[in-house]
Amino acid sequence: MTINSAFIGFGKSATRYHLPYVFQRRDTFRVKTIFDVTRRPALEAEREYQGIHFTDSLNDILLDESIRLVTLCTPPETHYNFARQCLEHGKNVIVEKPFTRTLAEAQALFALAAEKGLTVTPFQNRRFDSCFLAAKKVIDSGVLGKIVEFESHFDYFRPDAPDAPGDFTDGAFYGLGVHLIDQVVSLFGRPEFVHYDIRSVRNKNNPDDTFELQLYYGDIKAIVKCSHLVMQPYPKFIVNGENGSFIKLNIDQQETCLKAGIMPGSPHFGQESEFGLLKYQNQRGEIITEKVNAGTGDYGRVYDAVYATLVHRKPPYISQQDVMTTMEILHRAFEQPAPALIKLR
Repeated sequence: MTINSAFIGFGKSATRYHLPYVFQRRDTFRVKTIFDVTRRPALEAEREYQGIHFTDSLNDILLDESIRLVTLCTPPETHYNFARQCLEHGKNVIVEKPFTRTLAEAQALFALAAEKGLTVTPFQNRRFDSCFLAAKKVIDSGVLGKIVEFESHFDYFRPDAPDAPGDFTDGAFYGLGVHLIDQVVSLFGRPEFVHYDIRSVRNKNNPDDTFELQLYYGDIKAIVKCSHLVMQPYPKFIVNGENGSFIKLNIDQQETCLKAGIMPGSPHFGQESEFGLLKYQNQRGEIITEKVNAGTGDYGRVYDAVYATLVHRKPPYISQQDVMTTMEILHRAFEQPAPALIKLR
């Protein structure tokens, strides 16, 4: 079965992180319509977009009963209203991150989807980063024993920061922290406490560009960090357990390829030569050192999972509980000045 789909928004998010993967899945998805307020005929005329109906009328999507799935690739402040309209018109919805601006908006969308018998889900593509999947593989294997600390970085060296004022959803915490938090929640669930350090370092006129969160799960501490002033990068992941440690230096290479114009389906797309390093003590007391193949990530697995939900009635690839936990951690960061320690309700 092929699902007719549509996109609201035709910017970098859609053209880089969504459509190239959907086009690799023509046996399961057909992109029928794309809504864009600002039409761009030259881009629309490119070969890969032939056969798609472009429009500046949202009703061309909402009133088309053949369209079952709509992906929102628009600014965060528009997510709730667009998603609500789509659900009200019987469409399943994928929402780019962050899912919504507030907890109340997220709750309302899930309630409406349940009422309509539909699916609404965030686009958490970083669950399918090769580096994260390598760390998850090691944790799930149990060779490290009880995990005591998990650390994740998303760093750049971008010292220039021209004035770009905005609100809390425009900062690095909502934009990048949502990925790091979601990965931690997928591994460990709902934390008991969260410590926030969120700052605007390069330009005080702008929203935050630096953050560190410490999420506490009993004896486990998860640390997620982001900075735009890191010239010598940290390892992407560090995992320490009672029996050993795992380190993965480099991040998944899909984004690097996409930015270079190398698309999914191209030879060696997303592949990397750097292995994760696993060192642990086995039950006989022997010290074992292994290289862990990170494999190749695939953001298109979000669409595979949504297809399985819509066609085969599989559970959503991200549970509502996980979505709401991530949204609560994001939203409560700005209830008080940082640094701050909160207990989740």
